[in-house]
Amino acid sequence: MTHVMHVPIFAGEGKLSYEDRPVPHIAGDDEVLLGIEASGICGTDLNILAVPPAHKAKTGIVIGHEGVARVAAVGSKVSGLKVGDRVVIAPRLTCGNCEYCRRGLDNQCTNYQTIGTTLDGTFAPFAVAPERALYKISDAVSMDDAALFEPLSCVVGAFTKAPVQPGDRVCIIGAGPMGALFAMVARAHGAGRVFMSDVVPYRLDFAQEVLGATPVNSKAQDLQKVVMDATGIGCDIVIDAVGNQLGSAIKLARRAGTVILFGLRPNDTQQVSQYHITRYDLNVMGAFVGLNPFVQTVNLLESGRTKPRELITHRLPLSDLAHGVELMRSAQAMKVLIST
Repeated sequence: MTHVMHVPIFAGEGKLSYEDRPVPHIAGDDEVLLGIEASGICGTDLNILAVPPAHKAKTGIVIGHEGVARVAAVGSKVSGLKVGDRVVIAPRLTCGNCEYCRRGLDNQCTNYQTIGTTLDGTFAPFAVAPERALYKISDAVSMDDAALFEPLSCVVGAFTKAPVQPGDRVCIIGAGPMGALFAMVARAHGAGRVFMSDVVPYRLDFAQEVLGATPVNSKAQDLQKVVMDATGIGCDIVIDAVGNQLGSAIKLARRAGTVILFGLRPNDTQQVSQYHITRYDLNVMGAFVGLNPFVQTVNLLESGRTKPRELITHRLPLSDLAHGVELMRSAQAMKVLIST
């Protein structure tokens, strides 16, 4: 095995630089050395590299957190994995001791670390992670499907809070990668009709042709009118996959319907009428990464009922990571997979 790897480093606001770094080694007895097969570019990576940044990451770190890997070595106290096992990665490492972790709300941990933002991530040939962050996955699952385990797990976690019922009408605001995964999982749950709203024609064409959704260009069409004309009462579930669409979302839901707030836009503010929520008995809930949806997500991938690989429009080598970021940022790609 080589002892040096050439990897992209987050070099500060909007900057990536490549450096030769030593292959990481196991420092803790619960750690696992991973040979990364592939890693997806996430919206979080775009936010880290934005100017100004919309997501924090430690300068000098290897970013990336959506990955599939092979176990290359294990620490002395690793008991559930062995060399050669194929694994996917749950990158958010919670402390287990804070008030929220002790309440069973580990997605709200106040002392967490994250692979790819505070710890070196998956845009590298090798990475180290604790055993608790890793889940075995069958060799029968394609590399492309397995690499998108982490974003899919966020969607599975959201729908655990607000399950889709067979025949439900679902409206998704935002037809980017996460919105597309919501559409896929909604279909797998038996949704009757899925509306997808965006302003980017490329994404809307993808929503219709690949996902079988009803596309709505909210710049050229009145989304609320389209939904109401088609349903009569509104959608059973409305998902804001953008992060600043609560005002629109509550007007698209039927009475006693559900609004899932998933997108994150920390710098955006908006005014919303509480009257509409109260008068029409709406269920409005936030959904952040989910409460341990990982076993369910592995099971879903192994079932073959959901194929996130359909979202992958570009496959690039590690040396072209910056190009992949630009493709996604400019909406010229749906999902970019980086091979390492």
